[in-house]
Amino acid sequence: MRSSNPVFSREGSFTREPGYAGFGGTAQAGGQHGNPYAGTPYAQPQGQGPLTDDQLYQMYNGPSAGPGATERMTLDDVVARTAISLLTVLAGGAVAWFTLPYGSFGPAVGAALVAMIVGLVIQFRNKISPALVLVYAAFEGFFLGAISHYLNTLMEGIAIQAVLGTAAVSGATLFVYKSGRLRVSPKYARIGYAVGLGFSVLLLINWIASMAGGGLSTWSGPLGLVVGLVGVALGAFYLTMDFTEIEQAIARGAQQEESWRAAFGLTFSLVWIYFEMLRLIAVLRGDD
Repeated sequence: MRSSNPVFSREGSFTREPGYAGFGGTAQAGGQHGNPYAGTPYAQPQGQGPLTDDQLYQMYNGPSAGPGATERMTLDDVVARTAISLLTVLAGGAVAWFTLPYGSFGPAVGAALVAMIVGLVIQFRNKISPALVLVYAAFEGFFLGAISHYLNTLMEGIAIQAVLGTAAVSGATLFVYKSGRLRVSPKYARIGYAVGLGFSVLLLINWIASMAGGGLSTWSGPLGLVVGLVGVALGAFYLTMDFTEIEQAIARGAQQEESWRAAFGLTFSLVWIYFEMLRLIAVLRGDD
């Protein structure tokens, strides 16, 4: 299945076969969104949902990743690398929080641009670079730390509220995904991708308009509320796609180093949710 998370929309990652979206292999019967496990011990009907416990057991006790691979990627690898990446985000945020003067957005914007460029480099490299993932995390954290400090000065406690909100959304998304209540089907992916693309384009146009003296505020009023809710929902959608792609990568026997790409994708999604949660809480508290 193709990933709707832009992080995983890259050829060559999480697979030993040519294909789209990092984890995916060659297209199966039924189109590009065919069953990614067809022909393997993990085959299941399309749209069935997350892997069962038995399938996960087979996944971890299956054959090696193949010739030339030292170790296979495991869920523990993904968790460990993601923790390192998120700690780096936290460290970058702390630096901005305690060093930048109040309302100093120049360095924050610069950090956001660097993070964006590094993120694009990571996506377009065939070989994942742990150093680049950590550089991305550090600069992204610096940007978030500056924004969080500014908003927390205006609305005390908003930063911790956003952290708790992000944890709640992420935990709920994982629970729903693992319970099988959510079916990650090709149609689900296409709809989510279309909404995400439209959302990003509209925000970009509005930002350009605001730089020219126009545009609408997405941090207050009804529009801000809608933007915040849609943004958080999209972040949850990206997480479900991340979970699916990671399970498929492990099932395919991806090399251990690719756990850094998974960590990058999860960090991207969690950062997205946190930022949109900040926006949403700012709108709600601004209306009090």
